[in-house]
Amino acid sequence: MKIYFSGSIRGGRQDAELYNQLIEEIKKYGDVLTEHVGSSEISQEPSDQEIHDQDMKWLNEADIIIGEVTTPSHGVGYEIGRAVELNKKVFCLYRQQKNKSVSAMINGSPSIECYKYSTIKEAQSLIKQIFSGI
Repeated sequence: MKIYFSGSIRGGRQDAELYNQLIEEIKKYGDVLTEHVGSSEISQEPSDQEIHDQDMKWLNEADIIIGEVTTPSHGVGYEIGRAVELNKKVFCLYRQQKNKSVSAMINGSPSIECYKYSTIKEAQSLIKQIFSGI
């Protein structure tokens, strides 16, 4: 199974270790095409066009998309929207935060399954639940 993991890169480096832990859990169920999202160091070498084109190639290849949507990101929203358009299975995880809400366009979409969590253990359990239902 090919899995596209989406998380904020340019605005979400504070969550890189969390993304890495989620990716390690997701890797138990298939090939994570976007493993670099969990890296603490993101290369600035590819151009924006190259990043877009590579990500779209991976989105097209992916069987499912899992997004961590706690940190608002135009890129993550774009990827999720395109995945929905491509009729991909889309699952989103988010941490509930005081005075912050997940986008209604994500959480309210009937094409996206959203799950809130508080700890990495809860998130890992949700990931297991997602894959057991596929």
